[in-house]
Amino acid sequence: MARMKFLCDAERCIECNACVTACKNENDVPWGINRRRVVTINDGKPGERSVSMACMHCTDAPCAAVCPVDCFYTTADAVVLHSKDLCIGCGYCFYACPFGAPQYPRTGNFGSRGKMDKCTFCAAGPEPDSTEIEYDKYGANRLAEGKLPLCAEMCSTKSLLAGDGEIIAEIYKERVTQRGYGSGAWGWRTAYRETVGV
Repeated sequence: MARMKFLCDAERCIECNACVTACKNENDVPWGINRRRVVTINDGKPGERSVSMACMHCTDAPCAAVCPVDCFYTTADAVVLHSKDLCIGCGYCFYACPFGAPQYPRTGNFGSRGKMDKCTFCAAGPEPDSTEIEYDKYGANRLAEGKLPLCAEMCSTKSLLAGDGEIIAEIYKERVTQRGYGSGAWGWRTAYRETVGV
């Protein structure tokens, strides 16, 4: 089975935020929660880069390692999901995540911030596929429909890639070879403990 991964090619991202809007609309994400966001590094300076960030569905997810109630689980496609029924809102996952992916509906102390929310790679959650309760808690389950995450499908420059890790690594390698340079596969080594060899 394919190992699902994200890759953001910072050489192509134009900070249009189509990925952010697509995610919010497709999953009916509550106000104040940003499952995906675009971050600009060195804004206004030489070497400026924009990167679309969300949960990278890490190989050895640090969020899962620190969760005191084991609400995280990994699917057969290697997508890291969580159960909102088990989550106690402690915030440990937020502090452990190198990408700042876990989000909470409220600010506050331990347990008062509400249930954690994060990118689901459009695979929703533990409830039965494509049910109303699954959509209400986690959003669309595009993977069950044979589709990829909408954030990547809506990316106008195809900076954001999602899907089988081997295929998107090959696409990135071809781009770097054609361009003659690359700024690196942002977050790839941190999330998947490997590099995209070019």
